[in-house]
Amino acid sequence: MKAAAPLQLREAGQSLWLDNITRDLLTSGTLKRYIDELSITGLTSNPTIFDQAITKSKAYDAAIRQKIRQIKSDEELFFALAIEDLTQAADLFRPIYDATDGVDGWVSLEVSPLLAYDTASTIAQAKELHARAGRPNLFIKIPGTKEGLPAIEEAIVAGVPVNVTLLFSREHYVAAADAYMRGIERRIAAGLNPNVRSVASVFISRWDKAVMDKTPHDLRDQLGIAVAKQTYRAYRGLLDSNRFQRLANAGARAQRLLWASTGVKDPEASDILYITSLAAPNTVNTMPEGTLLAFANHGEIGPLLTADDNAEEMLARFTRSGIDVTALAGDLQREGATSFVDSWNELMAGIAAKSQTLRKAS
Repeated sequence: MKAAAPLQLREAGQSLWLDNITRDLLTSGTLKRYIDELSITGLTSNPTIFDQAITKSKAYDAAIRQKIRQIKSDEELFFALAIEDLTQAADLFRPIYDATDGVDGWVSLEVSPLLAYDTASTIAQAKELHARAGRPNLFIKIPGTKEGLPAIEEAIVAGVPVNVTLLFSREHYVAAADAYMRGIERRIAAGLNPNVRSVASVFISRWDKAVMDKTPHDLRDQLGIAVAKQTYRAYRGLLDSNRFQRLANAGARAQRLLWASTGVKDPEASDILYITSLAAPNTVNTMPEGTLLAFANHGEIGPLLTADDNAEEMLARFTRSGIDVTALAGDLQREGATSFVDSWNELMAGIAAKSQTLRKAS
């Protein structure tokens, strides 16, 4: 493995997180090696990742066999397994978390996707999962849907660090940032510590997949990057705003912008397109394992994004080609929520089948 490109990206001010977690990554020492050699400073997870990890391998069989004696619910069994993995990962990243005063060194656990449109249940589960994990460097992932925004605010008020997921546009990001700041403002008003961390995860590759066959070829693989540039400009403007500066003066920290879904879907495109194109100071890029290894192997950093990057003309070209970018953002968020529900249901079915097989064999 080569370390030059990942290290250069980190030195440019962008954190590299791994978008993967498996028990084998932990027990084989591979995650520790990525931390030591490839500058990885955090990781994210989602139901699809856990479905692949738990139901498609034997790595969890012993743990499932032991836990099914006490745990009857498939959901509870999943969270018990996931928290075991993520607390181990959090402990590996804890030195980074301590050394950066909480800027880096995070892992993420998602609330049940079935709760994406249920504010009260999302709040309750976010608090419960964070308390069970017992690690300060564990984010709870909450979707930035209309119903998720109040849950994000309440989780922040309760002191629960939040990774806001399923954001697809500048407008989605601004709404999530507003919910985060409202939570911090309420903590300050109550005399509580305003240093509750958060990241806002904007999904990239799904934009280009959605329009791949609907636009001229010269626009191929450019919509996700244009939306990211537009969002980054809004992010830097928010950090410079009077509202955030007042919060910072009271001890609050910035909600960091995170690029998610950075695995390239187009076989004609570079496998590291969204890494080289989205190098940006004060952000995070969470990437699939294959993308990380490709970037380590042949990565180069492109020009860094700045607050002056203007993507409006590129977005206007998509509009002229018949793409309603605003409507598509809403469609992508709904489809993303549905996709996570489908993955969740597959995960629950896989755990149920595996549990039944292991019970019969024991």
